[in-house]
Amino acid sequence: MIGLALKMLFGDTAKYLMLVAGLFLATFLIVQQASVFCGLMRWTTSTLKNVAAPIYVVETEVDQVNETNPLRDTDVSRVRSVSAIRWAMPLYSGIQRVRQDDGSFKTIQLIGIDAASLAGAPGAMVKGNLEDLRLPNTVVIDELATQRLAKDKNHPIQIGDRFEINDIEARVVGICKAMRSFTGGPYVWTTYERALQYTPPSRKMLSAVIAAPIEGMSAEDAADEIQRQTGLRAYVNRGFGPSTRDEETEKGKSFGDFNTSTVWWYVKNTGIPFSFGTTVVIGFIVGVAIACQTFYAFVLDNLKHLGALKAMGMSSFRLSMMLIFQASTVGIIGFGL
Repeated sequence: MIGLALKMLFGDTAKYLMLVAGLFLATFLIVQQASVFCGLMRWTTSTLKNVAAPIYVVETEVDQVNETNPLRDTDVSRVRSVSAIRWAMPLYSGIQRVRQDDGSFKTIQLIGIDAASLAGAPGAMVKGNLEDLRLPNTVVIDELATQRLAKDKNHPIQIGDRFEINDIEARVVGICKAMRSFTGGPYVWTTYERALQYTPPSRKMLSAVIAAPIEGMSAEDAADEIQRQTGLRAYVNRGFGPSTRDEETEKGKSFGDFNTSTVWWYVKNTGIPFSFGTTVVIGFIVGVAIACQTFYAFVLDNLKHLGALKAMGMSSFRLSMMLIFQASTVGIIGFGL
């Protein structure tokens, strides 16, 4: 039965290729659009990957890492006073502009970290020494910045090169690996105090407080303790997924992971999921419609052969199984391509 079903399927080459092509294009469109969507959502949490810290403490109304409300500098001391915290350091994160030699401007994601501990520094240095970041007017850039901030593609930025951030000199002392930001700009690290100099002044400039729990305490318990004692919002920094706890703070905010909160903020507040979802649904409908119509025409063309098999004593169940096997074969081949 299987051999006969395959012979009937492959015998009509034109319809067989049409079936496979329709399913292939539909599958390709669905997978490609879903992959791009997942990649974009992953980029939204790039700061959390590049500035690795177990706990992020932010203002109470903050739901995602790319749009934070500034805190007071004294909030660092408040977080440090929590007994469950081993260390807590200030963090600046914001979009700034770099002025190049030809007068053009490029957008960067500026990260300011504590000069003493270098907590939040890039994890993988390609060139240079991270400790040189403590020297005056120095920055560490990611690999994307070596091309994006260069004069031309043939002369990438090297250690020792200089550029200006808001008319203040910045000298490159290191190049690191980093995930690309959602906005497309390269990451540039410097000390927290120097980041404030590079940034137009305002009353409050602290983006977040990064912290770590004491030995023997989980990040979830420490974050819960921070929220209870300071009234600030504390997130755990781990991969996208459901929280291991679902406690409610006194202000009614759910406790959880900053990656998850950031991704869901973009899902709920932007048109990105609708745009990609529409393409996926249309691709699925068109692909299924083409495949069904072609397979229906294939069955009609082979109806006389199926009738002959029925007259020879083959049961309706076995004929149905032949058609199901043919449809499954085409589906597996089309999806596998």
